[in-house]
Amino acid sequence: MTLAIGDIILSGRVVLAPMSGVTDHGMRRIARRFGASLVVSEMVASDSFVNGHEETRLRAEGTGINPHVVQLAGRDPFWMSEAARLAEASGAAIIDINMGCPAKKVTGGYAGSALMRDLELALKLVDATVSAVKVPVTVKMRLGWDEATLNAPELARRCEAAGVKLVTIHGRTRCQFYKGAADWTAISAVKRAVKIPVIANGDCSSLETARAMLFRSGADGVMIGRAAMGQPWLVGMIARGLNDHPMILPSLNERRDAAIEHYQSLLSSMGLEVGIRHARKHLAAYSEIRVQEGADISAVEREKIVTTDNEQEVISLLSKFFAPEERRSVT
Repeated sequence: MTLAIGDIILSGRVVLAPMSGVTDHGMRRIARRFGASLVVSEMVASDSFVNGHEETRLRAEGTGINPHVVQLAGRDPFWMSEAARLAEASGAAIIDINMGCPAKKVTGGYAGSALMRDLELALKLVDATVSAVKVPVTVKMRLGWDEATLNAPELARRCEAAGVKLVTIHGRTRCQFYKGAADWTAISAVKRAVKIPVIANGDCSSLETARAMLFRSGADGVMIGRAAMGQPWLVGMIARGLNDHPMILPSLNERRDAAIEHYQSLLSSMGLEVGIRHARKHLAAYSEIRVQEGADISAVEREKIVTTDNEQEVISLLSKFFAPEERRSVT
């Protein structure tokens, strides 16, 4: 089965979630190459993007990614429309609107999931964005602000009427942040409320959980977030599994090369000092995944890879962590 966003037909139904500080350009490019059906940029502040802020521009980078999705955040219709135009002119094939981020620094500015407390403003942002571009517009939201206001079905229905082509629902409220288990069944109320595709998000980490999420939510696809850290190829593997194809774990050589590429992309795009600092969370994740897979990695080596400032030492450690083996099928 495939998934359509407006006139854009995807190869599968598994999407890499936008995660601030995590889904940088390098990670998204690698995930897409390994078969992710779609990858979404980190959250891009609309006003900063229009005003040329360098870090924000990097967040919206999409060279080598097709289709390229830019997720915009904001609370001012003017900046949202201008940012959408700029993103489209820069190559974005889809614009996603963030109405789900629970971070206090975002909701404190009445953006992200705070918009679920003001549906009139939320729809003004949708109208401004949809009218500004020719490419499809999507929206990512939560179930609601809290358990007393589970208004995702209403917001999704109004977004559809305004021209939105797909909605993604994280199965938690804003007040839950990332605590407890995502409520996949609650997402089904959104699916029943709209005719456009619905993506379910929250706690998807395997083919088994993806199938359970689809069954309980009735959604058309799933979005994978934190589980992809240290294994950006996981998204494509699950996409193949849902399409009834063998889930092939890339060889250790392929994974090693991808991890090194990811590390070097951060250094080249952000500069040595910032890139090294940003890479540490990814290096820790790659190491953790390899330990879970049974690799013989000492505590000293795991500490060294996230503390050294020496590029060649990091590459040498990654090469050691990923020892060659034959390509194998997993279930």
